[in-house]
Amino acid sequence: MFASKRLGKELTKIHQTLPPGISLVSASDFKEWQMDIKVLDANPLYLDQTYRLRFRFSTNYPIEAPEVTFITLSSPTRLIPIHPHIYSNGIICLDLLGTQGWSPVQNVESVCMSIQSMLTGNTKNERPPGNEEFVARNTQRPRDIRFVYEDATV
Repeated sequence: MFASKRLGKELTKIHQTLPPGISLVSASDFKEWQMDIKVLDANPLYLDQTYRLRFRFSTNYPIEAPEVTFITLSSPTRLIPIHPHIYSNGIICLDLLGTQGWSPVQNVESVCMSIQSMLTGNTKNERPPGNEEFVARNTQRPRDIRFVYEDATV
């Protein structure tokens, strides 16, 4: 019940205003939302691209982080951004989305802004090390993966 109340408040705020480059695509319930983000600077890696994020919320939200992944919707124009912390299956290695980095003061908007910022600051046109093996073998939900956060250079 607390998750629904909190998400209702967030949705009301999102309908009123969002930062530039972030837009709500769908939020038909309090289980899954989709948001689009766009990098606003002239970073050539992401120029003129819009990326779709899927947020999945547990009943423990906001105590527990939402599960956030990039999705393609089987569209050749919807891509997973190439980034050293984003796997080709859309899973994002970001401490903010993990149990140790998450704080209940975060919300959908702040997560979108963090990911938008992560893309803006990237200069490496590469996937995380071991991307192919990770994508082929991973069977865990993103929130259950225990990433090691050691690269502060991207």
